[in-house]
Amino acid sequence: MIAEVGHFALILALGVALVQTVLPIWGAQRGDLAMMNVGSSAAQGQLALLLVAFIGLTIAYVTSDFSLQNVVQNSHSAKPMLYKISGVWGNHEGSMLLWVLILALFGSAVALFGRNLPPDLKANVLGVQGSISVAFLTFIITTSNPFTRIHPAPFEGQGLNPILQDPALSFHPPFLYMGYVGFSIAFSFAVAALITGRIDPAWARWVRPWTLAAWMFLTIGISMGSWWAYYELGWGGWWFWDPVENASFMPWLAGTALLHSALVMEKRDALKVWTVLLAILAFSLSLMGTFLVRSGVLTSVHSFAVDPARGVFILAIMVLFTGGALALFASRAGLLRQGGLFAPVSREGALVLNNLLITTACAAVFVGTLYPLALEAVTGAKISVGPPFFNATFGPLMIPLLIAMPYGPFLSWKRGDILGASQRLWVAAFFTLLAIIAAYAVSGSGPWLAPLGIGLGMWVIMGAISEVGFRAKAFRAPLDEVLRRLRNLPRSAYGAAVAHIGIGVMVLGIVATTAWQSEKIVALSPGQTASIAGYELKFAGVVPAQGPNYSEQVGQFVVSRGGKEVTRLLPSKRLYSAPETATTEAGILGAWTGDLYVVLGDALKDGAFSVRFYFNPLVRLIWIGTIIMFLGGLISLSDRRLRVGAPKRARVRAAQVVPAE
Repeated sequence: MIAEVGHFALILALGVALVQTVLPIWGAQRGDLAMMNVGSSAAQGQLALLLVAFIGLTIAYVTSDFSLQNVVQNSHSAKPMLYKISGVWGNHEGSMLLWVLILALFGSAVALFGRNLPPDLKANVLGVQGSISVAFLTFIITTSNPFTRIHPAPFEGQGLNPILQDPALSFHPPFLYMGYVGFSIAFSFAVAALITGRIDPAWARWVRPWTLAAWMFLTIGISMGSWWAYYELGWGGWWFWDPVENASFMPWLAGTALLHSALVMEKRDALKVWTVLLAILAFSLSLMGTFLVRSGVLTSVHSFAVDPARGVFILAIMVLFTGGALALFASRAGLLRQGGLFAPVSREGALVLNNLLITTACAAVFVGTLYPLALEAVTGAKISVGPPFFNATFGPLMIPLLIAMPYGPFLSWKRGDILGASQRLWVAAFFTLLAIIAAYAVSGSGPWLAPLGIGLGMWVIMGAISEVGFRAKAFRAPLDEVLRRLRNLPRSAYGAAVAHIGIGVMVLGIVATTAWQSEKIVALSPGQTASIAGYELKFAGVVPAQGPNYSEQVGQFVVSRGGKEVTRLLPSKRLYSAPETATTEAGILGAWTGDLYVVLGDALKDGAFSVRFYFNPLVRLIWIGTIIMFLGGLISLSDRRLRVGAPKRARVRAAQVVPAE
């Protein structure tokens, strides 16, 4: 009965989404406030109905209701409760239900917190958001219904993919979808602005908090996926330029560019056309990521290789919304007044440089990800585009971006002084030089460019700190005045500085683990010892163990340093029974200086085992950096000025679309 209620709620949600799509936009065209207000009620009603459907599917998983085909294919009665719950979205049908639930959540949030929006703009935003729900609810009901019954019901399910049975990956998809779907609000604002002609600094102020929230969730979602791949897949690395990783990375890059572009539009009434285009592209790249992981065109450890017919449906949705939005943009963009002018050396110029480098990097990732697929579709030839291509194209674009990053906040709006900004960054330059010298002293020999990368990370960190210090007049004013200025600094300023510090911390981790990673592959028998990066590891043999739904062979390694035992690492090889799948669990000793990473390989002759050892210097700084970036976004989002409408400007006329003759 619960499944039927969930299915019926989905159908009702589709009907409500249709109402949300049609009536508010129609009311905005007619100037009918009552019809426009229907959008808010419909958005909240749609959220309630989808929540009923999602709870119904969750109950089916928790109770192991094997009369549902979805539960049979993705669950098992012996699974731990955490993975029964995460199994709800650990499959195609359930994940799409979560997708539309989050879509409705964002639409309802606009209805609830968008009271300061002009009624016609709010109505159009909710109408566009409703149309996206209509498309995906139609897709779910017609091709991917999670409530399909089977008869007779089997006594047991097939189980969830074992590599997905992990705490980090249990929460990775919800955060990732919050980012993916969050950009739909920026998309809806862009399309609504093109419809109404209201593209002005107030529009940029309204769209920034939604974009920032989506960017935050996508940041932490990508980070959790990277962390999972690091310790679960046994590859010893943190990023592999996997096509599915790239599918989430591209909208993150576009969203980062959108945040900075919207800032220019809000402060200087400039870059209007570019900002609207980025809002469309960010969500379009999210739709492309959804298509790639569900069309069967990619083979990845974390993609949904499903019926290609479903991929065609999603492709049609992507073409409809992306193509329609770009067509509307093309018809209106030429009629927009451009707004304020600025010199190349200015804060606006620095943000434009930021946008150019980030979007070019995004284009490089886009080409490297899709070119092999396009080539195979056209010619049948198969090629592989891997890390060498991405490192050679993406990396060089990031270097000038990181160098320029601290300069932006020190430049004035409209016209800046590059020499003055350089003088204010002397403290950052001093610490950067110290970091480079220290890195050369510690590394001893090669790679010789790595210390420069360490210096680059320190430059970004100290540049952000220097900005806060400069604004507070640190060392230039009495202490009480400095403290007063620090208290009065807007939270958005602190948030931006913290996010930039996070980027610098992440750069330190990336450079260190890439340049100075140690690796050793050996065959060990019980009692034998191997050494790496100053650690001694004594192999004490392998013992069997039994988990809740798997059996495993656990390797035992006694780790010593300087003759003293530090810890014991227990890497293992697991065999899950439902479905029958073998996985590798790494043994990791985490420390601030780096991770000792041990992977148990296959059994060899005479009781020996193949073992891989890695030492990844400062690798944890990568994920610490992303957490700091998330916190920076959270601090900025807490700034009330970022959550209310932009103040009216007496001397600046709102940009309007000039009616066609």
